[in-house]
Amino acid sequence: MRIRIKVCCIASREEAQIAVDAGADALGLVAKMPSGPGPISDEEIADITAIVPPPVATFMLTSRTTADAISQHLDRTRPTSVQIVSHIDETEAARLARLQPHVRRVQVIHVEDRSALDLIPVYAPHMHAFLLDSGRPGADTPELGGTGRRHDWSISRAFVEASPLPVFLAGGLTADNARQAVREVRPFGLDLCTGVRSNDRLDEAKLKAFMTAATTA
Repeated sequence: MRIRIKVCCIASREEAQIAVDAGADALGLVAKMPSGPGPISDEEIADITAIVPPPVATFMLTSRTTADAISQHLDRTRPTSVQIVSHIDETEAARLARLQPHVRRVQVIHVEDRSALDLIPVYAPHMHAFLLDSGRPGADTPELGGTGRRHDWSISRAFVEASPLPVFLAGGLTADNARQAVREVRPFGLDLCTGVRSNDRLDEAKLKAFMTAATTA
């Protein structure tokens, strides 16, 4: 199966074009977060989502935790997909599915231990995909992505095997470990941010190296 590549932390139209030209399947657009790299305004997100050509998907990353707030955020930014970076209540996930049935919904699972697998049946009925990341949502300042850290890939592999939905893998991915990630975890897709950036900008050379490594695993 062909591995999908999602390039996150896209900060401008220019970065979006670089990622599209490199062959990215999806772009991640980070809204306001309690911590982490890459947040841009809702207005900037909407400007980018308006110009990204199909079939490239646009993921808006939101830290909102209620269906109504997430739905309103989607109405302002108009992406094709929403990436919910907090572990929200199951009832809110169900309500969001009713409010935004045409938007693809991706639930982030922060892999801190094997209890991450317990969340599969909680969210699977209401989502289209999972994304495994290395955040610490319970920290004093919640970490909800963009940490540049790897988590335990053996847990991620078990998650992929148990999930009825496609699973993206994120957290500390670079051109140096992309092949290993594909071979060990067998995800649907890879998601990366810090591994292809230099001086807070998308690095075209790093991105091309990552794409080559990931797609030849």
